[in-house]
Amino acid sequence: MPKRAILGEDMEGKIYKGTTTVGLVCKDGVVMATEKRATMGSFIASRTAKKIYQVGDRIAMTTAGSVGDAQFLARLIRVEANLYEIRREKKPSIRAIATLTSNLLNSYRFYPYIVQLLIGGIDEEGSKIFSIDPIGGAIEEKDIVATGSGSLTAYGVLEDRFSPIISVKEALELAVRAIFSAMKRDSSSGDGIDAVRITEEEYYQLKPEELDAIVSKFKK
Repeated sequence: MPKRAILGEDMEGKIYKGTTTVGLVCKDGVVMATEKRATMGSFIASRTAKKIYQVGDRIAMTTAGSVGDAQFLARLIRVEANLYEIRREKKPSIRAIATLTSNLLNSYRFYPYIVQLLIGGIDEEGSKIFSIDPIGGAIEEKDIVATGSGSLTAYGVLEDRFSPIISVKEALELAVRAIFSAMKRDSSSGDGIDAVRITEEEYYQLKPEELDAIVSKFKK
């Protein structure tokens, strides 16, 4: 059976967690970051894979798993978030988006979407990140979270340096450092970094030159 481009698993059932994504809950917002490599087994299928999607006004989703499934779910969740706002005349909360996504994935549990997601941002209740598995299990992460084959390395960096009172600016550098460290040790992660910061004021995706400036502080 032919393989499809993946960020986490192939169609033959063998798991390739070829992704590193991280999320940090800060005192003034949320930071989420990923690398850009997509693999088909040991083959690098893409060096510019998109793994962060904006699914709400101040809400982001990171993806690991099938590229097609991730792209479809990102489109679907954006549409459902817009419909929620139209019907209820208010913006959906992060918990509402996470619950919607969880219910959707659970309804297809016997023919699951091959994805692992992080959904996070800031709303009236504050900063939040939820991790969601392929059959809809959702867990609210209170501080840090990492997924994928590079997650062990990423967690080592995050747990060593994370503080409950960390600011978005500090967390951004920490998230990039965690991804960069994972890329150095995990052959399935690499080819650059994407990162977003989400505060009450804005949803902002960092430009390549801004990420390069951060990496240059600790690159050896």
